[in-house]
Amino acid sequence: MHLKILLVLVAVLLSGCSYIPTLPYKIDIQQGNVVTEEMVEKLKPGMSRSQVRFVLGTPLITDVFHADRWDYFYYFAPRGSVSEKRKLTVIFDGDQLSHIEGDFTLSPASDDLLPITPSLDENRQPFIEEQEDDLKPNITAPVNPL
Repeated sequence: MHLKILLVLVAVLLSGCSYIPTLPYKIDIQQGNVVTEEMVEKLKPGMSRSQVRFVLGTPLITDVFHADRWDYFYYFAPRGSVSEKRKLTVIFDGDQLSHIEGDFTLSPASDDLLPITPSLDENRQPFIEEQEDDLKPNITAPVNPL
């Protein structure tokens, strides 16, 4: 009887040592600026650049060609599940905050906040309008033989 209990106990202990998880450990990946909806709700029209930087932090992208635009991007991928991507664009008029664009939703209780316009991807227009005549090759020019 004691021999059977001892053999079962040894078998359980040995099987516990041979357990190897089949999935590798995955870490949470967080990149960009962490911008919460509470931070966006603190933005008011007419705020200065330093006030916006105090509320949101330093922007991820400050474009040399668009000095009145700051872009905040956020990417979060928790351990093997669906990733979260957010974008917030802050537009200034001079040194004053004009409006913001992005994919944040504001609470209905906030009345005096900036309106969030939808992201530019929905209404994107081509930068250079192609004309059909430009795409056709010019075959009327004479060819010089060598």
